[in-house]
Amino acid sequence: MTGKRILYVSSDLFPFSSENPISLSVLKATKFMQSIGNDVRIFMPRFGVINERRHQLHEVIRLSGMNLVINDIDQPLLIKVASIPDARLQVYFIDNEEYFKRKAIDKDENEVFFLDNDERALFFTKGVLETVKRLNWKPDIIHIYGWISSLIPLYIKNFYKNDPVYQNVKIVVSIYNNPFKGFLNKDIIQKIKFDGIKSRKLKLLENPNYFNLIKLCMYFSDAIIKGDLFFPEEIENYIKVNKLLVLKYYPVEEIETVYQQFYKKTVLEQIN
Repeated sequence: MTGKRILYVSSDLFPFSSENPISLSVLKATKFMQSIGNDVRIFMPRFGVINERRHQLHEVIRLSGMNLVINDIDQPLLIKVASIPDARLQVYFIDNEEYFKRKAIDKDENEVFFLDNDERALFFTKGVLETVKRLNWKPDIIHIYGWISSLIPLYIKNFYKNDPVYQNVKIVVSIYNNPFKGFLNKDIIQKIKFDGIKSRKLKLLENPNYFNLIKLCMYFSDAIIKGDLFFPEEIENYIKVNKLLVLKYYPVEEIETVYQQFYKKTVLEQIN
């Protein structure tokens, strides 16, 4: 599989974040997919724990300056870029003073989940999708990782459903059995509806915990990759009831050719 445009959107990516199953999987997959001749782009949040000087982040003026409306409030979007060491891979960072300046990822010093994590996810979602449009770059596949990316399939299939950039794009989500402790703000449904999205599946967010967010994400995705071997029964049942297309778990060391074949034989050729 060569010559495809693959967009990776992730909460984590080594070395900009710690070594964990997501950050290492994204690193390995992106480097391999580029090495075999695909056009790869990566987006992640510019969390305040990322050292901009050490990783040589710099702002892209031509992409920054847009305002995104979150819950009827304009929030300025900043785009920063850096490169993965030893690879010709550019990483785009979604930044905003209100949502990403704090020196933490998703909870405070007392381990309390941030009250505005719902808005941070909404801002990240819109920031990624609007920036891709400004790049005038139409992806063939969008592969997402991490809860903060989980609203992207919903927005592509609803808010952006008539946008030429996202026509016929295939969405793959890697799911992990690593729930956050807490809940998103229960007003998230109204904040999403403010954007004109009226899907009945939003009922899942009446109880906005990690697994209901993952269910919503899976429903609007075209294929799911299991990033862990075991998941709660509610997730397994949801996959079966909705007849979702799933690739079983593979260790990070084995994902290169596995993902290549899954993208080519299943995602691009079988899904209409």
